[in-house]
Amino acid sequence: MNDTCDIGALRPAAGDALPPEQPDNTVAQGCGRCEPPAEEELFDGEAADGEESGLYEHYAITADKGQTPLRLDKFLTVRMEKCSRNRIQAAADSGNILVNDKPAKSSYKVKPLDRIRIVMPYPRREVEIVPQDIPLDILYEDDDLLIVDKAAGMVVHPGHGNYEGTMVNALAFHLDRQGIPAGEQTRAGLVHRIDKNTSGILVVAKNEQAHARLAKQFFDHTIERRYVALVWGNFDRDEGTITGHIGRSPRDRQKMFVFEDGSEGKHAVTHWRVLRRYGYVTLVECRLETGRTHQIRVHMAWQGHPLFNDERYGGDRILKGTTFAKYRQFVENCFALMPRQALHAQSLGFVHPATHETIRFESDLPADFRAVLDRWESYTAAKPDLSDE
Repeated sequence: MNDTCDIGALRPAAGDALPPEQPDNTVAQGCGRCEPPAEEELFDGEAADGEESGLYEHYAITADKGQTPLRLDKFLTVRMEKCSRNRIQAAADSGNILVNDKPAKSSYKVKPLDRIRIVMPYPRREVEIVPQDIPLDILYEDDDLLIVDKAAGMVVHPGHGNYEGTMVNALAFHLDRQGIPAGEQTRAGLVHRIDKNTSGILVVAKNEQAHARLAKQFFDHTIERRYVALVWGNFDRDEGTITGHIGRSPRDRQKMFVFEDGSEGKHAVTHWRVLRRYGYVTLVECRLETGRTHQIRVHMAWQGHPLFNDERYGGDRILKGTTFAKYRQFVENCFALMPRQALHAQSLGFVHPATHETIRFESDLPADFRAVLDRWESYTAAKPDLSDE
């Protein structure tokens, strides 16, 4: 059987029952490079499912009550169109396939009414990826992974009108130069994404095993993810936690929304800590416990602290401060210096998929972010009695 997975559509066999909470379009996604469900659409080429979105797909299949005992890898192979048994075995070996909520090996014999959940990394290849010689700031690289410090403004993955000039195009060129053919690259790739206008660290897997093991860490929320954000307003406390379900806004499909009662969306948790107070704005560190779409941006806006110059969530207006013309000009100058949301993925820590050692990487604040902070430092030094209004 071919070792590659072209479409990987997951198809229930006759008699298989789907749990009621799983829509058909979720089941029809596949194991590697297929269409995300409609609720995971990309925004302007941005990340689906998060500031840090684990590139895995989560399925639920219930075996028929008349199912005869069959090896797990064989059971799944017949349901995953054009997806190899080797790929399924790699997912099982990495703990990415659960039977009745417990990790199962490929040799497990599927029994009647077994509930099988699958977590498998992609990216989906909705178009042919054209290698492009685009510079990448690579902080670290070995045989299994590389760490990229992404610049603001670079789309991470092709989609929705951004089919060239993306980080994936640049990665394809980089891997080509290393002699890794396109067929092998389909097993590697992004393990998570960050928004187009967010800068900072991303980890990229270079082989299938590394991809599966890293994706599992994102799924289990064991990855250490820290961001730095400049937000409007002051805080009564020095640190805290924001918990609120995040889903697509019922009024604006281009925005996410916090469902305070938990009736919709996905569970999301953001821990924050004040780094520096500037009176009208505050520099905070945010630690993600989950990785939902625009999580930091929407959580902070929900708490009345939208990110500085975040157009989508209202941070591109003067929300705090005086009405004096000089102050308005000062803020507008800051917006011009940093024409994007003030969010930077500063650090990433995880267990290396091959050595099993805990490693951690950090990225310095980019020049535009530093320039804006310098402006606020000077402003508050000149007006030491600033208070939040």
